[in-house]
Amino acid sequence: MDAKTADFTTRDEPFELFAEWLEAATQSEPNDPNAMSLATVDADGLPNVRMVLLKGFDENGFVFYTNFESQKGTEILGHMKAAICLHWKSLRRQVRVRGVVEQVSDAEADEYYNSRARDSRIGAWASQQSRPLESRFALEKAVAKYAAKYAIGDIPRPPHWSGLRIRPLYIEFWKDGAFRLHDRVVFRRASTDEQWNKTRLYP
Repeated sequence: MDAKTADFTTRDEPFELFAEWLEAATQSEPNDPNAMSLATVDADGLPNVRMVLLKGFDENGFVFYTNFESQKGTEILGHMKAAICLHWKSLRRQVRVRGVVEQVSDAEADEYYNSRARDSRIGAWASQQSRPLESRFALEKAVAKYAAKYAIGDIPRPPHWSGLRIRPLYIEFWKDGAFRLHDRVVFRRASTDEQWNKTRLYP
């Protein structure tokens, strides 16, 4: 175990600690160390959760990309709040994040969209994400349509497809301990402009 993370409870800055844990997970997790559960609520206040991929983070927050017309897109845009959880089974560690949401800039979204495989960019146009699909053939037909439309040259980013940044107000680090005496540390702040307050929790 890295000396810096041996006693993470002494750390006073959450983003540096998260970077170290994610790097460790990249070395140990067999698949998708950046996979995270994303929790939202619908118009009736009913919670919803699904897995997405973390595509970037810094001191401003945690970024992922989606179709804004999808279920998760409409739910987030309706409340501009969300929560995520990353669990790394190989390390017996978990990070929970809660916060407010903002849309990334067009330049940031364009840069990431253009880094995707060409077929993935076509898929962003073809999939009416979360809406009823009459058949697999209908999806394949839509893919063929946009593949023909953008057969040559750049594929522009769909106007309904972009990134969202969760600006955290709460970050909890959890590490498994013997006899269920786990270590839990929470960083909290009342707004994204304030300093972090750290609290250790009972397991």
